[in-house]
Amino acid sequence: MTSYSLSTTLDSTPLKEHAARSLSFSDLGLCAEILHALNAAGYTEPTPVQQRAIPVALAGHDLLVSSPTGSGKTAAFMLPAIQRFAQMQRSDSVAHSAHARMSRRMPPARPALLVLTPTRELALQVTHAAETYGKQLRRLRTVSVLGGVPYRKQLELLMRQPDIVVATPGRLLDHLERGRIDLSRLSMLVLDEADRMLDMGFIDAIRTIIAATPSSRQTLLFSATLDARIGALTQRLMKSPERIEVTHRLEQSGKIEQSIHWVDDRAHKDRLLTHLLSDTLLDQAIVFTATKSGADELSSLLCSAGFISAALHGDLPQSARNRTLRALRERRVLVLVATDVAARGIDIPGITHVFNYDLPKFAEDYVHRIGRTGRAGRSGTAISFVHHGERSTVRRIEHLTRQTLPVRVIEGFEPRRTPSTPVPYKPGVHRRGVRTGVSARPNRRVFARQSGARF
Repeated sequence: MTSYSLSTTLDSTPLKEHAARSLSFSDLGLCAEILHALNAAGYTEPTPVQQRAIPVALAGHDLLVSSPTGSGKTAAFMLPAIQRFAQMQRSDSVAHSAHARMSRRMPPARPALLVLTPTRELALQVTHAAETYGKQLRRLRTVSVLGGVPYRKQLELLMRQPDIVVATPGRLLDHLERGRIDLSRLSMLVLDEADRMLDMGFIDAIRTIIAATPSSRQTLLFSATLDARIGALTQRLMKSPERIEVTHRLEQSGKIEQSIHWVDDRAHKDRLLTHLLSDTLLDQAIVFTATKSGADELSSLLCSAGFISAALHGDLPQSARNRTLRALRERRVLVLVATDVAARGIDIPGITHVFNYDLPKFAEDYVHRIGRTGRAGRSGTAISFVHHGERSTVRRIEHLTRQTLPVRVIEGFEPRRTPSTPVPYKPGVHRRGVRTGVSARPNRRVFARQSGARF
């Protein structure tokens, strides 16, 4: 199984596994209001990361979690946060609101919980989760602070003095510098997908935001991978964090059926995709492309072929992106064509298939992509189209996931050029002078500078 470790300078040790018996949400010490909301939303039992993280967070400890996408990490930090607010008295907020109405100048919002996320879609997903889990707590207010939303509308939301703010770093920093948000009373800070935020170049914004928070705050950091960069960030902002590492769900359950198809060119991809989308077992699908223009073009092609498709990428207005995601949840869109960053945080139970129309450059992005299917214990299918020149990328994916990706060939869609038989993945075996036990991947620092353009 794949696991991740931190540099030895961290003052933390992994938590021990829980006992073999499965815990329930009530076993975790959550209040009746939260349990009722979870039951109404159809959540029956906590995932492994929730079982391990929630008790630690409720005890007030800083927490460092390595958890793959689709493992239930949002509830792992949001449920203990809402539990804390359920136990707090709100009497002073009424007086504060009255004072705000009497004041000509808008007082800054003073949230108790701040969640930082790398993308708008993930921020909206977290906000939706907070509203779901806190549905029985009428006075709990949650606000999203993110780009693509009219500034005046956000000011109106901040005037309501939210308890929870879910934000992308850039827009939050703008409000912070304008005095619209005051973090001096913050009791909990959550960094969700911290590795992705660092990849996107948000480190300076994160440092500025952290400097505006009290040192007494509780800090929870979640990341798909734990590397030296996360270790350095952790040393700066956390106090002896408890550490939890959860291996990739796809390795634990094997419920995502993965395969690759060798393709000759884009026309070959188009023919193969339209054929595979006609699979009777397919419910809803996400198709990943490398570029925004590619997403638009492919979505138009699929619509012309009779599929109910829509594109999702960073060039679309926020209102259009929200409409597309709503249509996907309501099954009015069956095939979503998306770029990597735009699809982060999407959690739609009906997604049965993920197609890598364009293979990602990073193996970690492959894991994030296919994690859009097979969620909450369901089975899923992940199919990747691979050009002959991308064999090294396949090797990196196999190295990260500790799996050999099987090659499928469909009669009538065979590639003109038959690639040489790939060497099966074996840890520690040399291949062309490169030891496979060492990660061989493109320069992530270079691609981080280009992330804005790709988004």
